[in-house]
Amino acid sequence: MDILTVLPSSFGYVILTYLYSWIMLGYLAVKVGSARKKYGVKYPTMYSDKEQLFNCIQRGHQNTLEVYPQWLVFQTIAALVYPLSASVLGAIWVTSRFSYAWGYYTGDPAKRMNGAYGYIGFFGVILLSISIALQLLGVF
Repeated sequence: MDILTVLPSSFGYVILTYLYSWIMLGYLAVKVGSARKKYGVKYPTMYSDKEQLFNCIQRGHQNTLEVYPQWLVFQTIAALVYPLSASVLGAIWVTSRFSYAWGYYTGDPAKRMNGAYGYIGFFGVILLSISIALQLLGVF
């Protein structure tokens, strides 16, 4: 069975959303690497006792990594049935992670909430996944 005949053509948007998320993760990683050099924070030290701005940059990346596996699971489940909706919700979530990080990069952790709109994308794919589960179970 050829995967191209199984998946709808709109699943291509899902793949592009995954690629967008890969670019976002790479960007956040490069920012942490640059901050390590700038603030003299050597590996394997995760956080600095002296440089609050480094810690903000690190947290912007680390928090994204903490939630990324769950997003991938729900994004994939949602995309199997609702590829276009999942792609839009995924793009919202990925874009919000840039906003979240840029807010953190100011050194004021409260500004990370500039990316709070990402909950629309995150909870959106969770709700679509629940809908799919209930459909599979014959609830509706």
